[in-house]
Amino acid sequence: MGDKKKALDVEISIEENVQVSKEGNIFIFKGEKGENKRELFHPAIEITIEGNKILLKPKKSSKRETKLIKTFAAHIKNLMKGVKEGHTYKLKICSGHFPMNVSMSNNQITVKNFIGEKVPRTISITEGVSVKIEGTEILVEGSDKERTGQMAASIEQMTRRPGFDERIFQDGIYLTEKD
Repeated sequence: MGDKKKALDVEISIEENVQVSKEGNIFIFKGEKGENKRELFHPAIEITIEGNKILLKPKKSSKRETKLIKTFAAHIKNLMKGVKEGHTYKLKICSGHFPMNVSMSNNQITVKNFIGEKVPRTISITEGVSVKIEGTEILVEGSDKERTGQMAASIEQMTRRPGFDERIFQDGIYLTEKD
């Protein structure tokens, strides 16, 4: 008759040199590259730390709980990777028409002479993210994937110009490598 699905229990093993602790619903990951905190809570999912494993168990077995468990597992893996190896994004500075000057000072990135503009464009660097400018490369590194990715996207958006054909006007800063 009706086949009942088995509940999806997920076990994630904690990597070496990574400490995981839980305070209420907040998980704290500590490692070589820093510390990450994330609140992971849903009333239909039970998350526990047993030994060197994180266990995710649904209270009932439905598609919604399966999706949530897989999402939580992906978040946990990203948090562990961040404190162990870090997340890296690479951007390329392209200036074809006007020589663009990109510099960093006082926790801000400044783009001068972008398409001949007199007023420089600036953006503040997010806390917990490090940015290095090496020639025509910009390296964005951090332990939190969301902050690091958002910083890289913000740098790219800083030189975006709607209404211009990007095939012809290729001046700007473009994301070349994602984590």
